[in-house]
Amino acid sequence: MSTTFQLDTATSRSHPTPQPMRRLTVPAIRQRKKDDVTEQPIVMLTAYTARQAQLLDTHCDILLVGDSLGQVIYGLDSTVPVTLEMMANHAAAVVRGSYHSVVVVDMPFGSYEASKEKAFESAAYLLKASGAAAVKLEGGAAMAETVAFLNQRGIPVMGHVGLTPQAVNVLGGYGARGRSDAEAEKIVNDARALDEAGAFAIVIEGVVEPIAIEATRAVSCPTIGIGASAQCDGQVLVTEDMLGMFDRVPRFVKRYEDIAGIIEKTVAQYAEEVRNRSFPTEDQTYQPKA
Repeated sequence: MSTTFQLDTATSRSHPTPQPMRRLTVPAIRQRKKDDVTEQPIVMLTAYTARQAQLLDTHCDILLVGDSLGQVIYGLDSTVPVTLEMMANHAAAVVRGSYHSVVVVDMPFGSYEASKEKAFESAAYLLKASGAAAVKLEGGAAMAETVAFLNQRGIPVMGHVGLTPQAVNVLGGYGARGRSDAEAEKIVNDARALDEAGAFAIVIEGVVEPIAIEATRAVSCPTIGIGASAQCDGQVLVTEDMLGMFDRVPRFVKRYEDIAGIIEKTVAQYAEEVRNRSFPTEDQTYQPKA
């Protein structure tokens, strides 16, 4: 199937870019790291809707349909209740809204841990239902066999080590990982195991910086940091966090804008104009033809 698209300018709302574009591939992301060096860091953000994907696509290498949508979109307390169907539906929207980035979709809690066969069934469903290019799963050495199993059957896998939100009930919270020698050693060994199993990239989340750097140097595939280090091979943030949509965010988030404030101000102006009947004006209504 060709990855070059000629977009129909007649449907500008759905497909606003009138030029053909070639989507990045998983091998292209993997090859960013050569001889332990990534000259062009990988840019990754989360996306959950088609319109959001359209706005982010040009600037990103990877769009992650994260199970963080459980909290960001659905208002859940954690990612644990997120379902395969939720992930598939949002991933399909992001694929439809993008033409440049590699789309990676999170495998939700309970969809892959029981066995490598269960993981294949879930991953195959996600990719077939959405058109995404790869899946992401949490866990280190314990998931290495599963990563290899999926990779050997044509499903590219992004790994995830350090703070793994799906395991929040075991970890006891969202604190930084790698502060003890034993935990630091485990994180590095987990990254090595995933790399050897064939993961094309590994997210390192919420890990003290020296350990994130050590893990990055220990693997041949790119690492993508979130609350880790600028020396990782790329970075990811939850888009809504970096845009300032929420008042409370993790300490590793840089808020690049106050979108929540802009929305609140704009809606307040709209409400005032409705109440004083200054909206709509003649410009926003249909008048009889002369």
